[in-house]
Amino acid sequence: MNIHHWTGADRRFRVFASPASWIEGASVAQLRLLAGRRGFLSAAAMADLHPGHKGPVGCAIETEGVIHPDLVGTDIGCGMALFALDIEQRQLHIDKAFKALHGLHEAVDAGDRAHQAAIAPDYAPGMGTVGGGNHFVELQVLDDRADEAACDAHGLRRGALFLLVHTGSRSLGPEVLERHGVGERGLDLQSPEGIAYLADHDRAVAFAAANRKLLAETAASLVRGNARLITDQPHNFVEPRPGGRVLHRKGAAPADRGLSPLPGSRGAQSHLLLPEAGPGEALASLPHGAGRKRDRAGMSDRAKDGDRPPRANPLGNRIICADRRMAAEEAPDAYKNIARVLADVEEAGLARSIARFRPIVTFKTAEARGR
Repeated sequence: MNIHHWTGADRRFRVFASPASWIEGASVAQLRLLAGRRGFLSAAAMADLHPGHKGPVGCAIETEGVIHPDLVGTDIGCGMALFALDIEQRQLHIDKAFKALHGLHEAVDAGDRAHQAAIAPDYAPGMGTVGGGNHFVELQVLDDRADEAACDAHGLRRGALFLLVHTGSRSLGPEVLERHGVGERGLDLQSPEGIAYLADHDRAVAFAAANRKLLAETAASLVRGNARLITDQPHNFVEPRPGGRVLHRKGAAPADRGLSPLPGSRGAQSHLLLPEAGPGEALASLPHGAGRKRDRAGMSDRAKDGDRPPRANPLGNRIICADRRMAAEEAPDAYKNIARVLADVEEAGLARSIARFRPIVTFKTAEARGR
């Protein structure tokens, strides 16, 4: 595979994407700027690389002895969790499911919310909520098994229903960054400040995982099923490594923690990846999705045109999104081709797809309604 070296002879930077993949120049510029960070060692970017607020999204950054909280950002612990339901598509009444899922946020039990939020009780109101941006809860059906043995080992049946949940630590993450943010200077790993950040960071990561679990269990109950966790992988987090090294992942899923979802952004199929022994330069990381092709500002202009009819979803997926601007910003054509991203992953030997899922209903946000 042709792995791009965007900085020429500087082999500290790797982008695991083929020439067929489109990588925005602004994201490459942000990647190069990481060399100026204190303690910087190397960076690995994936085919879903795109510009972010404080740095590129879709990459892993390794430093020596220094934590950079701003590279992880505000949504600490944000990630993807896949849950299997104990019902199949043939048992689903799609119109009833679509109607029921409109009430997802309201259906969250107050007792369950308080229990799951016990790790950070001051932030309990955000527990069991999806949030904005590209977050979602998606009802899917497994329609192709590329690796029958691997699917059998994890109980992944063709025709069965699944929930893919993408959300994070809600208001807890921004508060942690605000409290510990020091700009581009970073925090020494072994300093009291670094240790304090990691403690709060770990709390936010746990909060985010609990949030995904509560949302999945609530959504499952609305379609009269039960949820079983297949995998939960954060993609915004810091991980201390042996020898005083620190691995920052910003929009990059870990490749050393088992199965990893690769979502296709509402208008495309999603995949479940089985990591492989890829090159060390990849920093044990994988793409976390398709990655943005068009920025939100450009996409939101569509929301201003009241006469523009909504485009039909290419897969017939039903979208629950009461926010017109969000619907425009997160339209399927705002994202890259997931098939191209997957091809780059497999050609680089990072992982392979064992199963493919088709979206049926995607929940983003709905108007509040009385019970």
